[in-house]
Amino acid sequence: MDIAWDFFSSPMNLAEITPQDMTFDVTSPNMVNAKMYPGLIITYEISPLFGIKLNWVTEITHVKDKEYFIDEQRFGPFAFWHHQHHFEKADGGVVMHDTLHYSIGWGPIGAMANALIVNNKINEIFNFRYQKVEELFGKF
Repeated sequence: MDIAWDFFSSPMNLAEITPQDMTFDVTSPNMVNAKMYPGLIITYEISPLFGIKLNWVTEITHVKDKEYFIDEQRFGPFAFWHHQHHFEKADGGVVMHDTLHYSIGWGPIGAMANALIVNNKINEIFNFRYQKVEELFGKF
């Protein structure tokens, strides 16, 4: 559990659990040895769809050591993004639960884009993440 928590506590490890085709890059200065804490602002450059590069800024709003943390988008592609990461010790590894609430905005056009593209892409990202967590920290 400690190893998994330490891994997720470093913003620099986010790229390892993000699909490579998203070209995820942390752009915040001085993040190499940074550890997560409430109030931490992290900036990224990411290509979530069609290779289009976007800037994304998140804030870590809550942290309970070795149990959970929450990130919220401050600037980026979503109208709203609130992501909870929960961790539990389990036989042979770590159980990770994500709870995500988001909206892409844009009314009916956004709802259609979400149904046709965005929701599927988010599911792909989380499936990739769960596979990587299993590879790194054991089966859950």
